[in-house]
Amino acid sequence: MNNTGAREADVVVVGAGQAGLSSAYHLRRTGFEPERDFVVLDHSPRPGGAWQFRWPSLTYGKVHGMHALPGMELTDTDPERPSSEIISAYFATYERTFDLRVRRPVDVRAVREGTDGRLLVQTSAGTWSTQALINATGTWDRPFWPRYPGQETFRGRQLHTAQYTGPREFAGQRVTVVGGGASGTQHLMEIAPYAAATTWVTRRPPVFREGPFTEEVGREAVALVEERVRQGLPPRSVVSVTGLPLNDAIRQAIADGVLDRQPMFDRIVPDGVEWDDGRHVDADVILWATGFRAAIDHLAPLRLRGPGGGIQIDGTRVVSDPRIHLVGYGPSASTIGANRAGRAAVRDIRRLLAGERFSVENAA
Repeated sequence: MNNTGAREADVVVVGAGQAGLSSAYHLRRTGFEPERDFVVLDHSPRPGGAWQFRWPSLTYGKVHGMHALPGMELTDTDPERPSSEIISAYFATYERTFDLRVRRPVDVRAVREGTDGRLLVQTSAGTWSTQALINATGTWDRPFWPRYPGQETFRGRQLHTAQYTGPREFAGQRVTVVGGGASGTQHLMEIAPYAAATTWVTRRPPVFREGPFTEEVGREAVALVEERVRQGLPPRSVVSVTGLPLNDAIRQAIADGVLDRQPMFDRIVPDGVEWDDGRHVDADVILWATGFRAAIDHLAPLRLRGPGGGIQIDGTRVVSDPRIHLVGYGPSASTIGANRAGRAAVRDIRRLLAGERFSVENAA
């Protein structure tokens, strides 16, 4: 496909959450000019990345470590304020301070091969031709809904964490929460005081972590996730390898029977869920706190996925196509990881544009 009619940029950044803003900051800091040398495209209606969509009861005090963006400290962090408000305001200030000129709302529909070794980024606001792409689209737009027998027969309500707005809407209802991550436990602890009954089911027994989350623990967890993507396997979340922090609120919820984990049910029936051993639990609501997958469908035309089902990356660079960097993917999905990954991606891209080219043919 030729590049005729496309606007040109050295680098296109897709997404303006933590990973995208970190990348844009490092581009700016190393001499790239926004709108001339690089462009940041974001499909959200306003600054804040995925944080702007988080439920109001997720206060800043409940967030698992929000690391400041490079070059600007995060202040005004009242633990009782919604994280969506604090972080969205912080991101907006950050964009203005560093003059990143994020274009929004812009939907990136496809990234395709262009001519002369360039990529074509096709969007709702036109097409860009670029030498390098930093993909920082995160996961919020791809909630994962498992499939279970009888799911379509359920007469109650089914929703995902992405649709959760707070606990009061479940008043007087029997709620089954599916998922053993941080969101599942938070939902349960919030909903329990309002619901008629709650049931917690997970595929694997939850792992609670004693002691502080040190830098060493974090590095070990990131290394495990990194090894998966280096092998071309789909990434797992960092939380899946660190376990859940055993704090006072969690201990109390366990003691109260709120966090009383049951194995995954075998089927869904019109009025609840059932196990093969004959057990049945009535449910008015099934809340799927089952996580998210990487939002990278727009990269499908480039055929980056390998036989392992994931995209093989080295650091942030796609092994089969070194023009493309995935930031906020796999090991860099944490907030501190996204900052480091943004810096690393820009360093590699500067080398690429300077002529130290990584051969696409020889990279695999």
